[in-house]
Amino acid sequence: MTNRIARISREALDKILSGQVKKDVTCVVKFYTNTCPFCENLHEYYVDIAEDENYADLRFFAFNMEDNPDLEKKLNFNGVPTISCIKAKKDSASAITIMPDPDPPNKQTWYFSNDIRKFIESER
Repeated sequence: MTNRIARISREALDKILSGQVKKDVTCVVKFYTNTCPFCENLHEYYVDIAEDENYADLRFFAFNMEDNPDLEKKLNFNGVPTISCIKAKKDSASAITIMPDPDPPNKQTWYFSNDIRKFIESER
């Protein structure tokens, strides 16, 4: 199966957030940095989830926070990795939900795969 995760630019993310999309779509975005060990370890989980046919109607993205460090404050989350669901509406502001921090966190990946799946299901 092909990788369904696209690395998204700051400009493309801004378009999704502002509703400059061709049709309504739900996007899952992993915010990461190249220097974060949790982010690196989470990659395999995220790929498995993105390639799951149950999520074929969703778009999966990865955004490198080094491209826009101020985004963390703008979207009101704290640190990476962070998973979000964005319900992008054509010509309308998008609704973004940030996945809560796990309690307790996975010592290798921060998030647990099942928790990510539950979050996506609750937000679709």
